[in-house]
Amino acid sequence: MLTSLKSPLLFSAILSAILGLTACSSPSSEGNETASADSTSADAATDTLDTKFLTIATGGASGPYNIIGTALSEVYVKNFGVNSKTQTTGASVENVNLLTQGKVDMVLALSDVVTDAVEGKNNFDKPITNIQQIAVLYPNVVQIVTTKDSGIKNIEGLRGKRIAVGDQGSGTEVNARTLLEGFGITYDDITVDYLGFAEAADGMKAGKIEAAFFSSGLPNSSLMELEQGLDLQLVTIDQDKLKEIIATKPYFNTFEIPAGTYGNDAAIPTAAIMNALLVSSDLSESDGYKLTKALFDNLDGLKTAHQAANDISLETASKGMVAPIHPGAKKYYDEQAAK
Repeated sequence: MLTSLKSPLLFSAILSAILGLTACSSPSSEGNETASADSTSADAATDTLDTKFLTIATGGASGPYNIIGTALSEVYVKNFGVNSKTQTTGASVENVNLLTQGKVDMVLALSDVVTDAVEGKNNFDKPITNIQQIAVLYPNVVQIVTTKDSGIKNIEGLRGKRIAVGDQGSGTEVNARTLLEGFGITYDDITVDYLGFAEAADGMKAGKIEAAFFSSGLPNSSLMELEQGLDLQLVTIDQDKLKEIIATKPYFNTFEIPAGTYGNDAAIPTAAIMNALLVSSDLSESDGYKLTKALFDNLDGLKTAHQAANDISLETASKGMVAPIHPGAKKYYDEQAAK
């Protein structure tokens, strides 16, 4: 027996067998981590969707759209194991166009832009018929800012000034133009700069613009940063005149920016427009139901992601929709109403 073990071939075969048994009984840590991760992912996804991909078009990287959209995307990954991601964009108008073209699956957009899309007005050559709404979200607050040295107090004071009105075609730019026109001010009466939030803040710091429109949930991170280096003045919007505008533009609401939001001593009267969460009409009823339900089942997490989500509620989510409601969302709201 001892003699046989001295055979090189036999010794090699026995050694290989021993190593093979050792490898089978002691898997590598890398293999364990992969298996554990796969198991965790499978355990986390408690349901499935008909669709395997879910791209959410949001807005600028620092804005509430992108922050809330990213949090919502993470909810869908966790709950359904779907390949979900966000796409930063120029916001509302671009988002609706991307959804219409089938390049994304879900978008956030301002209700005034969605109204234009459904009716085929302004930025839309014809009525858009393949989008549906699953929720009314939170109000986008029109925040018009200048410096205290500018002497501008109200929206009428913007006449003749150099103003940042948002990215061209963005929701901010659309409602800036509409509000200005409501107060008898056209783009011919001001010098227009098409700047997003971060660029507008930089322009204010550099003294290149005299005022800027920021339309977003409260608070806006670019404005919070701007407040640290400038003596900001929030511009007021007369509420009686705004109510006249609302008579023909019902997507606007009267609103007040609370005292202390940006160091302001008193509440600032302004306007707000509700945000809409839209999907393609091609989305199945089952998926529409599940996505709507997951939104409200995980609302606390969205509120943690951004303060603006505090204004999202089941009680208001189906009120004031400006696009046709998705049948899956309707099913969910009908169930909740019956409880």
